[in-house]
Amino acid sequence: MSYTYEYPKPSVTVDCVVFGLDATHTLKMMLIQRGVEPFKGEWALPGGFVRLDESLEEAAMRELREETGVEKIFLEQLYTFGAPDRDPRDRVITVAYYALINLEDHPIHAQTDADAVAWFSLDELPNVAFDHQQIIDVATRRLQGKLRYEPIGFELLPRKFTLTQLQKLYEQILGTQLDKRNFRRKILKMDLLIKLDELQTGVAHRAARLYSFDEAKYQRLKEAGFNFEL
Repeated sequence: MSYTYEYPKPSVTVDCVVFGLDATHTLKMMLIQRGVEPFKGEWALPGGFVRLDESLEEAAMRELREETGVEKIFLEQLYTFGAPDRDPRDRVITVAYYALINLEDHPIHAQTDADAVAWFSLDELPNVAFDHQQIIDVATRRLQGKLRYEPIGFELLPRKFTLTQLQKLYEQILGTQLDKRNFRRKILKMDLLIKLDELQTGVAHRAARLYSFDEAKYQRLKEAGFNFEL
């Protein structure tokens, strides 16, 4: 049996907030320069309309791949934005996703309706189209909150990192300076870092010890009720 509906049908889009850490350990965000109207030439989050034959997450992954070349990353649903006037084309509801990646592992290049794609430091973001600044603000607050109770920061770091690099990452995301001794005491007490028999290379200062995150141990502890909190 087929059904028809008397109510107007809004369109649905997906938008992706992708955070990344560059080689200088600066936290950045990926934006595209729109190649089509509306807001042609302006910077925006990668995203687009959901097709009838795909899920929301499939649409988000496809749009990322088509507009930026980035693929095979973990996306987490963030929030739904549905203000009536958020898109000048039509009544459009968007479902936002966010992701954390290491820039070195995911080269970017503009495709389809994006004229350009680039990484911007969080404190140097340009004006963005639609209501994307609101989406960015919500994603940043989510990242800050989640960082305190889940070890998501390790997804941004290279596989081998120093404690200084880890602290700087937390400071960038939280927007505050952390006490070095207290931070290291807390993170090492959790016993989730593997101390490697390796030191930094190619640095002008004294080479620091490298560590890696023990993901398998964290998952075991999490299932047993372990509470990650900094």
